[in-house]
Amino acid sequence: MKILTLAATADALGWDYRFTTTLETRGAVTDGVLHGDLVVRGSGDPSINARDRRADTVLNELTRALQSAGISAIDGRIVGDDQAFDDEGIGAGWAWDYLQYGYAAPVGALEFNENLAALTVSPGSSAGATPVVTLSAGSGLELLNRATTGTAESENTIDYRRHIDRAVLEVTGSIPLAAQSDLRTVAVVNPTVFFAQSLKDGLVARGIGVTGQAVDFDDMAAEMPSGDLRVLATTASPPLREIATVLMKVSQNLYAETLLKALGAARNGLGTAEGGRVAVRNTLTAWGIPRDSYVMYDGSGLSRYNYVTASTLTTVLEHMFKDPRHHDAFVATLPIAGKDGTIGSRLRRTRAEGNAVAKTGSIANVRSLSGFVKTRDGEMVVFSILANDFVIPAATINWIADLGVEILSNFTRR
Repeated sequence: MKILTLAATADALGWDYRFTTTLETRGAVTDGVLHGDLVVRGSGDPSINARDRRADTVLNELTRALQSAGISAIDGRIVGDDQAFDDEGIGAGWAWDYLQYGYAAPVGALEFNENLAALTVSPGSSAGATPVVTLSAGSGLELLNRATTGTAESENTIDYRRHIDRAVLEVTGSIPLAAQSDLRTVAVVNPTVFFAQSLKDGLVARGIGVTGQAVDFDDMAAEMPSGDLRVLATTASPPLREIATVLMKVSQNLYAETLLKALGAARNGLGTAEGGRVAVRNTLTAWGIPRDSYVMYDGSGLSRYNYVTASTLTTVLEHMFKDPRHHDAFVATLPIAGKDGTIGSRLRRTRAEGNAVAKTGSIANVRSLSGFVKTRDGEMVVFSILANDFVIPAATINWIADLGVEILSNFTRR
């Protein structure tokens, strides 16, 4: 599904497209103090995270911009404005029992650290004692610590789950006495509040004090004063070609969901999954792909409502390969067999190693592999291998798919 999402987004927005994030205010600045709220307005930049320490770079950039504007303290709140997208962070057809995990993080117009909070579990002072459990500020989750400290020889069985009826994260299991702290990531509840809180913490850590709370614009829009906001700072994301490389190489779900909504906002004025789906459908129809050859509910492929045929995938792949506007940038996003990304450990010591480039796809009882490989004659072949509803080990399915690609790499017409 990420192949469809990226292809349509790149075709509509271009590989040099950048997301922007701005700091705005109505408040006056006197003696270095901003008297009023600082509004951070997002358009969906998914790249403000720990990859290449970009979050630190952005926070440093925004801090310098505020300091250049004569601001050394903020007497007001940090308000997250996420109006570019709707508030439906979870995709249709996502299973409730994995919503706490990073691969199901909710999408938003403001995204910090891929909308993942840090969960830390440290052993107590003795066996049987309650461990020390902490969670990043702004996660929106209440902690329920039901874990225990085991003996030094015991196994680490720490686990966590999010309650479906309320925003509670329950931590269970046992951590061995004197073990290193167990670090996990947890999907946040409200990406906007998490971003605003992270921005506040980042500014404070860099010497700009903030008196007010981090809040979501939606929760206090009625009380916001009227009047135009003035822009204090703007930061731009890396171009789409770089964002897309992360999306495809590591199969980053949040990036895909962000692109789908950004596409909808650009094409239809609707920063929604439905707006994105309409835009993708219009693009694929223009490419001659029948509407009954796929069913698209999200951008990442995490939804169980998605269906796509192998012929749809090969048609899209062939289109991107043959279009000179897309060829180089698109092919560069795909994992390389035996070298990097999600197939970095696959197809090694075969003719396909360093040759095949392909996107994987996986949810429970589904595995897929779609991309390009050169034959023994140097002929480029497009392929899509989809496996559904199997009950044998997934590793066996991957081996069969890899064997198919290896056979293609060894094919010759001579």
